Amino acid sequence: MPVISDPHAFNESQLYVDLQPIFGRSLYLKCEGFNFAGSIKLKAAVEMVEAAERDGLLMPDSILVESSSGNLGVALSMIAASKGYRFLCVTDSRCNLSTRLLMEALGGDVHIIADLDANGGYLGARIDYVRELCASDNRYVWLSQYTNPGNWRAHYRKTAPEIARQFPQLDALFVGAGTTGTLMGCARYFRQWHRPVRIIAVDTVGSVAFGGEPGRRLIPGLGMSMRPPLLDESYVDEVIWVEEADTIRACHRLAGHGFLFGGSTGTVVSGAMDWLAENETPGLTAVAISPDLGERYLDTVYQTTWIQDVYGDQILASEEVTAGSREAEPMPRRPGRRRNP
Repeated sequence: MPVISDPHAFNESQLYVDLQPIFGRSLYLKCEGFNFAGSIKLKAAVEMVEAAERDGLLMPDSILVESSSGNLGVALSMIAASKGYRFLCVTDSRCNLSTRLLMEALGGDVHIIADLDANGGYLGARIDYVRELCASDNRYVWLSQYTNPGNWRAHYRKTAPEIARQFPQLDALFVGAGTTGTLMGCARYFRQWHRPVRIIAVDTVGSVAFGGEPGRRLIPGLGMSMRPPLLDESYVDEVIWVEEADTIRACHRLAGHGFLFGGSTGTVVSGAMDWLAENETPGLTAVAISPDLGERYLDTVYQTTWIQDVYGDQILASEEVTAGSREAEPMPRRPGRRRNP
């Protein structure tokens, strides 16, 4: 029985869901939402905070500040509360209401950026605001998840070895791309492994992380309005872009079988199922990473009025999303969404 005194000391790391009965194709989903922060971002948050402490950057009066669309902000709020620091999250209007309330409940402050930057996103404006804060008061300490090597090292040291222990014959790994910390950590680890593993990045349409055309993105978690500084495409074998409508459909198909996952998971699963449809190889062992659970998306991804207002009335009428269906019918392949870097 685990007994802990710090909330970040607990993290269930060996839970997988077999998606074959739901989608009709073999894929194991690594669930990263079972910790007190509720997401995979806990790993990066712990790594970056502890590195800052070792380097002497954090003092008793320090104020942690970070730009985040939500999950890292919750993780840092929790760690700051545990360690006695103040924390300010700089986010934007896409951040789920429940996520903002969680940060505030944990004692964090939240500043919402409402104006778009030159790239049509919010990230540049968020980062500019953080830089202004740090220049105005030396108590602010910016961990900078976009450039901090602790972001990818957390997954090199933890996430990838966890998968390797469970699946020693792994063939393909699907990882959602945001800051690309998870992607780069896992890719670097498996590049050195005893057998080749195909690393497939899953991005959302409208993200420019891999050179795609900028566009509207309303579901937080994946995608960037700039090229991620941590990204090294030489470690990535393929990139898949997923439409947000397909993200919604995958989430609802999972929910129809009792699994309530977040928007990022829907994106990764949708992209993985497309890839598996095009690469039907007997005995292929494939794993996808699920960053969080679905409670924080109840007012967006799982809210019918919001979905219909944004994506139209027919999005949930698709046969792919029939909640009562118990037979695993493979999701149809959607061509034209893949490329090799």
